[in-house]
Amino acid sequence: MGDRNILIRICFILSLGTLMAAGTWAASPEDAQTRMTSVVRSDPRTGKLVRSLVVSARVVNQRSIEPSVIAPRAVAPAASAPAPETPVPSGINELVASIAAEHSLPPQLIHAVIKTESNYNTHAISPKGALGLMQLIPSTARRFGVSHVFDPVENIQGGARYLKYLLELYGSNYPLALAAYNAGEAAVAKYNGIPPFPETQNYVVQVKNNWEKLAAAEQAKQAPVPAAQPAPPAPSGPTHVREVVDPDGTVRYVSR
Repeated sequence: MGDRNILIRICFILSLGTLMAAGTWAASPEDAQTRMTSVVRSDPRTGKLVRSLVVSARVVNQRSIEPSVIAPRAVAPAASAPAPETPVPSGINELVASIAAEHSLPPQLIHAVIKTESNYNTHAISPKGALGLMQLIPSTARRFGVSHVFDPVENIQGGARYLKYLLELYGSNYPLALAAYNAGEAAVAKYNGIPPFPETQNYVVQVKNNWEKLAAAEQAKQAPVPAAQPAPPAPSGPTHVREVVDPDGTVRYVSR
């Protein structure tokens, strides 16, 4: 009985070696399935019947899955909506009107400069160091008596004084005054006019456009609303016309 078990083990090992040498043995159960077969045969030495197990491997067909590739799709950027108009902060209109009247300046001019310079940001700081609503540089602020440059009252007062000074200097020439407000009086004197700086030239045009928009809006507010025209009176009732023939043959039409 012991010899029989030994023989069975030897046959099993030999079968495994044959399968592995032939390359039919799968590395994992996912690649192949095994099948065991019981074989009974006569032992040539002893003449006894011997049962052995033969293990065979059956390759399982593998199905390859192609990777699904999703082609990139260009997405058009959404159209950007135009930036809304920045509302004037509460109280600025009254403040500008008061300061403009004090210095005999058009309030639309001060508003146009504030809109262009800081867009009504009381704490605006430019890369060049201009500060506040009207973007006063420190030397200009000191020159026109501004101690607290981020205070709206002081800032607008200083900017209005500077605009008034420039308009008197250039004989009420608004483009030259605005060019000097942006680039400095020395630059205007050097080029005897608006300096050929794109920033300054654009600045003068932008202030002019903002001034015109403000003036147009003010005129639209002040335009009188046309009175509604009275509707024509409705007829009191249907009018009947009767034809009358006189004895002499004259035809007349009378209403009743």
